[in-house]
Amino acid sequence: MSYGAKGAERLANKTILITGASAGIGLATAKEIADAANGNVKLVLTARRKEKLDQLAEELKKSFPNIKVLAASLDVSKVETIPGFVKDLPKEFADIDVLINNAGLALGRDPIGEILQEDINGMFQTNVLGLINLTQAVLPILKAKNSGDIVNLGSIAGRDPYPGGGIYCATKAAVKSFSHVLRKELINTKIRVLEVDPGNVETDFSITRFKNDVEKAKAVYANTEPLVAEDIAEIIVFGITRKQNTVIAETLVFSTNQASASHLYRNEEKK
Repeated sequence: MSYGAKGAERLANKTILITGASAGIGLATAKEIADAANGNVKLVLTARRKEKLDQLAEELKKSFPNIKVLAASLDVSKVETIPGFVKDLPKEFADIDVLINNAGLALGRDPIGEILQEDINGMFQTNVLGLINLTQAVLPILKAKNSGDIVNLGSIAGRDPYPGGGIYCATKAAVKSFSHVLRKELINTKIRVLEVDPGNVETDFSITRFKNDVEKAKAVYANTEPLVAEDIAEIIVFGITRKQNTVIAETLVFSTNQASASHLYRNEEKK
C-alpha cells in the first residue's frame, strides 16, 4: 500500500518498537513500516524467537540499505525484565517514538471451570501484564518530548465475547479498557493512543491456540475468506501516518464474510 510522500515524511527518522515481530501481524507491520518510510526509519524488533527476528532484520536491510534495525529477544510475559530491557536499549534506539504492543496469544478453547491454570497465566501475563508494563516503561520517553504513538492490538474478542474464550476475551477487554483510560489520561499531551481490533485473521495464532494441532487450526478458517497479517499491518501504518492531530482511536477490522466474533459466513464446499 502506498502512503505517499506525506506518510514517508511522518515516519522519517522515527524509532518504532514492535513486540511479537517474529511472525504474523508484527512481522508484517515491520515490513509495512519499512516500505512506507522508504527505509528511513529505526526499528526495534522484539519477540521470544531471536533467530526469526535476525532473519527479518537481514531481509529488511537487504531491501532498504539505509534502514536501522535492532533485533532483540524479549518475552513480555516476563514482566520483571521489561524495565531493564527499555533502560538498556542502545542509545541509537533508545528514543522511542512509536510503541506497537502486538505480542499476544490465545491458549485453548476450554469452557470456564476446565481451563488450565497455565493457560490462564500465559494469556494474562502476555496479553495484559506484558502490554501494561511495556507501556509504563516507554511512556516516560514519550512524555519527555510530548509526542509519539502507542498502538495496542486488541481483538473483536474484547468487544464480542464467545464461548470457549473466557480468558482470551477477558484479556482483550482489559486491553480495551486500558487503552481508553490511557487516552483520557494523555488528553493534554500530543501522545496518541490507537487501538486496532482484528476479526478473523489467518496467521500462526490458531496454531498456538490449539498447541500445534495444525488440523484444528486450519478448521478455524475452513470455507471462509479470512484477513491476512498484511491487512492489519496496513491499518496500523495508516493510523501512525496520519497528521499528528488525528487519532484513529479504534479500528474494528473484519473480513467481508464476518459480522461479529461468532458470526462467520462459511462457503459450502462444492460437491
